[in-house]
Amino acid sequence: MECKYFGECGSCRIYKHGYEAQLEEKKELNQQRFQAFYNGDIAVFKSPESHYRSRSEFKIWHIGDVIHYAMNHLEHKGALIIEECPQVNEHIAKTMPLLLNALTQEDLGFKLFGADFLSAGSGEMVVSLLYHRRLDEEWQAKATKIANELGISIIGRSRKQKVVIGQDFVTESLNVKDKVYKFNYIENSFTQPNARVNEQMIAWALENLSNIEGDLLELYCGAGNFTIPFAQKFTKVLATEISKSSINAAKTNMGLNDVHNIEFVRMSVEEFVEALDGVREFRRMGEINLDDYKMKAIFVDPPRSGMDEKSCLFAARHEHILYISCNPETLLRDLELLCKTHKVVSMALFDQFPYTHHVEMGVKLVLKD
Repeated sequence: MECKYFGECGSCRIYKHGYEAQLEEKKELNQQRFQAFYNGDIAVFKSPESHYRSRSEFKIWHIGDVIHYAMNHLEHKGALIIEECPQVNEHIAKTMPLLLNALTQEDLGFKLFGADFLSAGSGEMVVSLLYHRRLDEEWQAKATKIANELGISIIGRSRKQKVVIGQDFVTESLNVKDKVYKFNYIENSFTQPNARVNEQMIAWALENLSNIEGDLLELYCGAGNFTIPFAQKFTKVLATEISKSSINAAKTNMGLNDVHNIEFVRMSVEEFVEALDGVREFRRMGEINLDDYKMKAIFVDPPRSGMDEKSCLFAARHEHILYISCNPETLLRDLELLCKTHKVVSMALFDQFPYTHHVEMGVKLVLKD
């Protein structure tokens, strides 16, 4: 990727020696980091080198009466004015200057401080405009005109206010092992930002669970990114997530894919363990009978903080554990516990965020003999 802001923009923190060399450094670092638990080769899954982000956030910076896109400076020197960003997918890249010009023409820059883009691979797009002022009917009329002209949805946000012009989601299609899955990605909620790497993560997870029979338990399921593809591999899937909006999105996505063998439950991991062990009863479990499930495998995709000790001990009850981590440091900590009972048999590195130090890791563990 070529970018005229390398060395200044804080979004990309590694920009020397080219993409392949950066990726090799990431692999070597994590090969060493996890060598106490895994001596095999870590599989590496690449990103496109440019235009890989389907979700991106920009500051809006005011210089006099003119508005600009901006990012944080790499060396903490305030805001860096930018005209383009080769990270974002082609649809966002094309829309960015058109939107800025339209906002200027319609005089909608007053107290505008941020623009967040969410795009599907088809080009369907939602742009959230963030303001430090109340949005009135005049704003809505002008924003509606811009949305119609650009063929996008616009969401205006200010304190205690959300104005939706069009819709607040895009529908993404992911091609995994020649099967297409559809997902509604909702504005202002977590989605995987790199669609091509996401497809590879799902495929790797499916492959590593392919020879396991029975049912699957998933913790931290989000909006069903992995859950729905898993449904084709297992008799039943029971998936938990604490976020109400994510559970609602997951149920919608289940319908989009005509999947019927998943039960989504809004519970924390701690609550679910209590329900499973009969310590407490929860109305949210509804008609779910845990005795009907024959679970030998568990899939976890926790936040950056990883799992706590109780969650690790609970996961260790299962013969097979598949763990996707967005933070190698907390994964290393959790493996200290999990590897008391299990051994790592497969490991992967997914380069979701090129030109940064961040990676996602995949680990397959099986119960020791």
